[in-house]
Amino acid sequence: MGEPVSAGRALQERLGTRARAQRFEDEQVLDHLNPRMRSFIARREMMFVATSDARGACDNTLRAGPPGFVVTLDARRLAWPEYRGNGVLASRGNIAANPHVGLLFVDLVDDLIGLHVNGRAALVGDDELRAAHPGLPADPAPGRRAEQWVLAEVTEAYVHCSKHIPRLYRAAGEGRPGGSDYFGVAADRAAPTAAPAAPPWRSRLRRIVRWRDGARSGGRPAS
Repeated sequence: MGEPVSAGRALQERLGTRARAQRFEDEQVLDHLNPRMRSFIARREMMFVATSDARGACDNTLRAGPPGFVVTLDARRLAWPEYRGNGVLASRGNIAANPHVGLLFVDLVDDLIGLHVNGRAALVGDDELRAAHPGLPADPAPGRRAEQWVLAEVTEAYVHCSKHIPRLYRAAGEGRPGGSDYFGVAADRAAPTAAPAAPPWRSRLRRIVRWRDGARSGGRPAS
């Protein structure tokens, strides 16, 4: 996977995996997408996208669409559309500051295999990319249009083995429970904040103070 950073190579040496890592790099890592990789991407309906900002703070997100929503333009470039979302623009904002991206495509149904694609990305307008590549697929949703495309240049591509990939089965229905507040964050923030409960030591302290005051006055401590 390129030239490992010194810390990674040192860890390989310390754990005794250097020879195994080198063999994997020699046998499995490409700097482009071969025909089987391009075919694999064309059949995928989702991918995971890892980005980071200029300081290295990371974000990971999911992108999904019909098969072929990620377009391999050639052996060294691929692109995918970005649509209107929650307005945060975490991935696109990171790409604008730091072009490095890590993509993961996984077949969870049939072959139980994955494909890592690392590279450098840039944001491109829909009109601009379609002018350069007239064969881009039309959006499957009538009237919808990508706000931008992410155009990525491949620097590494390699297999993610099937050892720990679970097999999933397609559900018969398309149920989508919950919504944008599925985890209840907005509801929790809108709820009135309850006063924190008094710690148990506070009532004991009050009893001690009342007993002390009663003893000093020569009277019976207050109960």
